[in-house]
Amino acid sequence: MVSKVKITLSGEQPKNIMSVVSQIKELAKNFGMKIRGPIPTPKKILNITTRRTPCGDGSDTYEHWQKRISKRLLYIEADERNIRNILRIKVPDDVFVKISIN
Repeated sequence: MVSKVKITLSGEQPKNIMSVVSQIKELAKNFGMKIRGPIPTPKKILNITTRRTPCGDGSDTYEHWQKRISKRLLYIEADERNIRNILRIKVPDDVFVKISIN
């Protein structure tokens, strides 16, 4: 039975995300699965602004930090055996994978 799988990859380093995408695409090509993607989504930028001096004395100086999160979507049509092979891919620690079966 063929099922549709949506894979969402997210992380801070786009290079690491694309390495996982290339592994998935290679497996899909070898097993003859239908694959759509990678579909890039807009970067989510998290901003943090804090005061430099905790006591409030002196001039008003602030520090700014940003965290940029990239995402890629993949849609795959495959049977359960091939989906299990996709789950065995080695994923770096900073890449988060979410798999949903439709």
